[in-house]
Amino acid sequence: MKKSIVAFAIAITLISCNKQEATSATEKTAYVDTVKLMDEYTESKDLQAKFKDKGEVIGRELELEIKKFQEEAQNFQRNAQANGQEWAQRKGAELQKKEQQLQYAQQAMGQQLQQEGAIERDSIVTKVRNYIKEYGKKNGYTYIYGTGDAATVLYAKDGLDITEKIVKELNDKYKAPVKTEEKEEAKPKEEAKK
Repeated sequence: MKKSIVAFAIAITLISCNKQEATSATEKTAYVDTVKLMDEYTESKDLQAKFKDKGEVIGRELELEIKKFQEEAQNFQRNAQANGQEWAQRKGAELQKKEQQLQYAQQAMGQQLQQEGAIERDSIVTKVRNYIKEYGKKNGYTYIYGTGDAATVLYAKDGLDITEKIVKELNDKYKAPVKTEEKEEAKPKEEAKK
């Protein structure tokens, strides 16, 4: 009786192992290098360029204010002895206040850029995740893993990397807005044809 129970248990174990192996063999898996995906996705590149340009514009505005402040500080140093100690103390306090205001403005603009960028990056990440989900369903994948900053795959067969396919399809789907410079260049060419 004990032998039949042991044999029955072994048979059940073998059957369940065979079922798991059959299920594993039919599962289609792949992975996406998320860092590469975001580096090569055109919409992500456009977002990076947008915020780089925005940062440079804000930086130039701040540079002008900083130059004005530096000129004022130099004038203060030149005129401090000539105008007396009372004037120097009053003017020094004004300059300190302006310096603090410039520092606060610089911090506030940096934080504003970070917040705006984070919101737009999150929107792109959500869009990419939804697309990968649709891609997986459409192409019969059981799992698609992500690698990169938050690696979730320790090993993956080279043939399972579908990053290039995802990047290509996302870029094909995303239509970059035509820049105003390109629109302006196109107008004279169209008018010349007429």
